[in-house]
Amino acid sequence: MAAGGGSPSIVEFFGGEDGYRCGYCRSDTGNISHGMWAHSMTVQDYQDLIDRGWRRSGKYVYKPIMNQTCCPQYTIRCRALHFQASKSHKKVLKKMLKFISKGDVSKVASEEEPMDSHIEDVATCDFLYKSESQVSQSDLTPLAVDQAERVENEDKDSGETKEEGNVQKVESDSVQVCADKDTPVPAEPSHSAKAAHAPPKPGKGADLSKPPCRKAKDIRKERKLQKLLQNQMGTAEGSQLQGDQAFLLQNSKSKTNQPKNIEDFVFVPLPDDARHKLEVRVVRSSPPSSQFKATFQESYQVYKRYQMVIHKDPPDKPTINQFTRFLCDSPLEAEHAPNGPECGYGSFHQQYWLDGKIIAVGVIDILPYCVSSVYLYYDPDFSFLSLGVYSALREIAFTRQLCVKAPDLCFYYMGFYIHSCPKMRYKGQYRPSDLLCPETYVWTPIEQCLPLLEHSKYSRFNQDGKAVDEGRLKELGRVRVLHKRTVMPYSVYKKRRKGPSDEASVQQYASLVGQTCSERMLLFRS
Repeated sequence: MAAGGGSPSIVEFFGGEDGYRCGYCRSDTGNISHGMWAHSMTVQDYQDLIDRGWRRSGKYVYKPIMNQTCCPQYTIRCRALHFQASKSHKKVLKKMLKFISKGDVSKVASEEEPMDSHIEDVATCDFLYKSESQVSQSDLTPLAVDQAERVENEDKDSGETKEEGNVQKVESDSVQVCADKDTPVPAEPSHSAKAAHAPPKPGKGADLSKPPCRKAKDIRKERKLQKLLQNQMGTAEGSQLQGDQAFLLQNSKSKTNQPKNIEDFVFVPLPDDARHKLEVRVVRSSPPSSQFKATFQESYQVYKRYQMVIHKDPPDKPTINQFTRFLCDSPLEAEHAPNGPECGYGSFHQQYWLDGKIIAVGVIDILPYCVSSVYLYYDPDFSFLSLGVYSALREIAFTRQLCVKAPDLCFYYMGFYIHSCPKMRYKGQYRPSDLLCPETYVWTPIEQCLPLLEHSKYSRFNQDGKAVDEGRLKELGRVRVLHKRTVMPYSVYKKRRKGPSDEASVQQYASLVGQTCSERMLLFRS
């Protein structure tokens, strides 16, 4: 994406032969992954990396070595536009609605809490701290592009320009709405992710040039909802949300024999005497916005209590420094599309405010094609609200909202699906969803993957035996390197490097990130 100011991603590759503690099977050294420290990263590069099985924890970006690690971790995404809430999902939504409107706290014996503790992220802390970069900021500031790179890349220039043009087009089409306060989420368009994005149909009237016939009940319901939305949004946000509001109201009409979707539960008008007020705010965490700074301490205290009660951490373990590095620091550059949202792309905290206090925080990345869930923590006093499930459903609804203006942004990434760990199988309940093939990096419907995973914890999902990784490394010499503050292709760096060859390490790095990212990102070499 070209609108982020043009700064390239800068990474430091650490390899990954050492094993670390596994958060799933508790093996001391079974967790094996490749890792790199991302000093900075564009959202497009990170999108392409997670589509090759990478994932970030703070500024550390890692990729499990799938055929070696004790508990293979498959990237999972939910097709948000087609998501249908299950009975258990609706039960959680109804429970929250009942609590807000009536104050009902009946603590029904709940099922295993999904999206509760994203322990895959907790497990990365071991190598997150061991692998932190020691490189000074001055060494990471490119001063020049080596002239030899220009000569070697002359033939490629026209192609690069074309590619940048395509990226720019994707971005300018990817308009989205995001505010410091959560905004109404429109209902789901019934088209596939790749289909043309037609506007919602105006109605079911015989003459589509005229307004459709409306029931008085529907009109009253719509007016009430419109009044509610105006009260929630306030004047500051009204102008940028008119389109979404109209879309939501258009889709709030009665639907005969259609199951309720998330929005029908989340944005239902509350009675005037509602016992509680729930507000969801999206604040940029990196670089930190003023709203993020103002709520930092309160947010940290919620995290500390969560870690102590849910994960049994000792009182001195969840330090502010750990909280910052793990859940606030991000390599992602804040990027804005020309016609995009006020908040743009990057890393955010989605804060859940109940009666004026934070009760939960969802850490998310907003990327060109998805909302990626990073972590969730909440006040243990509100465990009875199943905030893990509730926040996941709200994040799916948020993805659907963003897709109204940014048609490419239509997926919800839930991190990793670990079939060999029964407690981590819950992510497969958010349907329809796909798993990423660990060899060809194509998405496969989870229904096709499960029988393979029952047979073997490591599986290639692409059943075409001749299929290969289309994004694989083809030309090592074109890998971009940052050496002595100068950007150059690996072919030039290789000739100038003194000391033992590092070709094996560079080859491994480029094979893992793929040709496209290896030519865009800068690999730091000392």
